[in-house]
Amino acid sequence: MASTIFSSCSSSTATARLPKFDTIRRSGSVHLRPPPAFLSFKPRNPDGFGASISMQRRSSNSSITAAAMSMSTRFPRVKLNGNAVAEEIGDEITDEVMRMKDAIGVTPMLAVIIVGEKNHSPVHLENKLKACEAAGIKTDVVRLPEDSSEEEVLDCISRFNEESSVHGIHIQLPLPRHMDKEEILNAVGVEKDVDGFSSIKTRDQEPPFLFPSVIPCTARGCIRLLHESDIRIKGTSVVVIGNGTDTDIVAPAAAYLLQRHGAKVTVVHRGTENLKEIIRQADILISAAERAYLVRARWIKPGTIVIDTGNNIMKSPLGSGSSYRFVGDVCYEEPYEWASVITPAPGGVESMTTAMLLSNTLLMAKRALKFE
Repeated sequence: MASTIFSSCSSSTATARLPKFDTIRRSGSVHLRPPPAFLSFKPRNPDGFGASISMQRRSSNSSITAAAMSMSTRFPRVKLNGNAVAEEIGDEITDEVMRMKDAIGVTPMLAVIIVGEKNHSPVHLENKLKACEAAGIKTDVVRLPEDSSEEEVLDCISRFNEESSVHGIHIQLPLPRHMDKEEILNAVGVEKDVDGFSSIKTRDQEPPFLFPSVIPCTARGCIRLLHESDIRIKGTSVVVIGNGTDTDIVAPAAAYLLQRHGAKVTVVHRGTENLKEIIRQADILISAAERAYLVRARWIKPGTIVIDTGNNIMKSPLGSGSSYRFVGDVCYEEPYEWASVITPAPGGVESMTTAMLLSNTLLMAKRALKFE
């Protein structure tokens, strides 16, 4: 059941469940280029911060991925299929939720607070809720109007902080502009902060970046996707693009995790001097800039691995049938001429973020109930 839900997160139709790479074809031909030296196809090293995918379940994925990449000395330009990894994680979460329910009669509960409907993707939101249902995680959803006050949101958070039956609290972002994002995110209790936003409070402490609750979902999802796709991080030059705000959570968390895995990491934002030149040095580029089409093809050196977490609203052309659409930080059509591997946006990383949201909710429930 989980596989069906996570597959729906992609804007394209999944043709197979197992392969994590999809060959990109143009005009009936397969475009090939030499593999970057840092691509490695050894057995996966899970992220180390949660349950790993069983080797039996992953063995077929590894062989398919390795076969796709080892075509003589050249390999197809490919898309990273986050859905396939998310499906496997979702299946394991489903098993654990069932085990918890059978053992102690308790099911994890996630409270979701949604303010307005203008700024977020309704499809992405519904996929989160469907994924929770498929995994057996209960949800308590509160939908507030766009013009709600901060006090109303804070009251909801306070109530969920006190409810013992609620194990995690998820704030749907972005919030309306009239609200103080940092104040609202910091109001979530650390013991129920499934998004890892409480890390904002501790980013100036030593070591450089702490995770008082859990690892932020998108950052953890990016690292997990790299590992599960057999892409070696150690020894690579990684550029992470943040949004340049005080409440940026993805970029600092991803940078810290990448450093722990042996990468040389540079964190930038759209106002960074010589941004193009810095991006051009990246072996792996992770963009969490929250700025539509910030990164252009000519900035990316051939062979770069591109992970685009962007999910930005853009007005659609007249006659397209919709007044808006969601696009990534990277100009999606252009980088195919440059990047060796890329995640489509939207549809590439969202399913991994959702899988990590479910994983963190399960972890919070286990901690609260002292269930091993």
